[in-house]
Amino acid sequence: MEIDIGRGKKGRRAYGFDDIAIVPSRRTRAPDDIDISWSLGPYRFELPLVASAMDGVVSPDTAVLVNELGGLGVLNLEGIWTRFEDAEERLERIAAAPAHEATRIMQEIYAEPVKPELIGRRIAEVKERGAVACGSLTPQKVREHYEIALEAGIDILVIQGTVISAEHVSTTVEPLNLKEFIAEVPVPTVVGGCASYSTGQHLMRTGAVGVLVGVGPGAACTTRGVLGIGVPQATAIADVAAARSQHMLETGEYVNVIADGGMRTGGDVSKAIACGADSVMVGSPLARAKEAPGRGFHWGMATFHPSLPRGTRVSTRQDGTMEQILLGPARENDGTFNLMGALRTSMATCGYEDIRSFQRAEVMVAPALMSEGKQLQKEQAVGMGSNGRAAVSTGVAVSDD
Repeated sequence: MEIDIGRGKKGRRAYGFDDIAIVPSRRTRAPDDIDISWSLGPYRFELPLVASAMDGVVSPDTAVLVNELGGLGVLNLEGIWTRFEDAEERLERIAAAPAHEATRIMQEIYAEPVKPELIGRRIAEVKERGAVACGSLTPQKVREHYEIALEAGIDILVIQGTVISAEHVSTTVEPLNLKEFIAEVPVPTVVGGCASYSTGQHLMRTGAVGVLVGVGPGAACTTRGVLGIGVPQATAIADVAAARSQHMLETGEYVNVIADGGMRTGGDVSKAIACGADSVMVGSPLARAKEAPGRGFHWGMATFHPSLPRGTRVSTRQDGTMEQILLGPARENDGTFNLMGALRTSMATCGYEDIRSFQRAEVMVAPALMSEGKQLQKEQAVGMGSNGRAAVSTGVAVSDD
């Protein structure tokens, strides 16, 4: 239902994760009976978890680690790891930069061109250790670099930008025809981001096996402030999930919806799945891991744009392992550890046995969900009074923009 913004403009009301609640059903289940696995193309993963293609989160080592734990790590094939032989030196420089100089320093570092031979080498480093090799390229550079990635044995290709469309128009350069390109690529391809029914539907028609949903919700992203665009994640996911249903009716093909960004806690992950996602892509929750390459810092793919940065470097404290963050055991009570255990327990409590059945869970608008009865927690900044937010001031977590 649209509401009046003014005499000449109407708009829909949109909701984020904090605005909604999952409603328990009449049935409950044992957590050990819950199946949270999912498939992307021919690959099956025990965890519906994709680690974001961000240099402070995914290195070749952490890509392998996330895969060993049951998820999928995406390496940024236009990032530090493919620009420099010695990526660690540049990561140290970014971590040491004063806050007021961090963006400028990153712009300098990322001005170094991508080296094709390093693309092949980084993919090989992942493949040699038996992990699924997944890499991300932008639409502007994918034609330039995808062949070397294929030669190196990449298993899954992600074409990713702030916003991706199947109908890009340009009078200066020949735009990438996603449908034709994906048909040429012999590996499963994921595309995104998007945040609407129509865009999601068009991207699904390109032949992609997955669509990333999210424009600006991430902890390090400033797109919503810089450009004024975006859709709160609960609504965006539900809209693109509806596009998936229509696409399946028309073609018989099921396309995965991957919620990209805006999630800090197990509750957020659970809500993303309940709204229709098949998996979640997260960055800042994993930047907290001791194994993450960012040395306690996290930044996005547009943070270092040479003329219009749309991200920032945010800090966190590396106070847990990747395994503790994903699988537990949790030593915090704010929902930021054991994300997958929380999802499993949420599904069991609501009586749903697998991801696709949980997508049918009842959800309601619940403005008081995060505050009702929680005054003492809020005053003391513990539990839900923290919820991954109050911890920002102590450097334990990062917040959304």
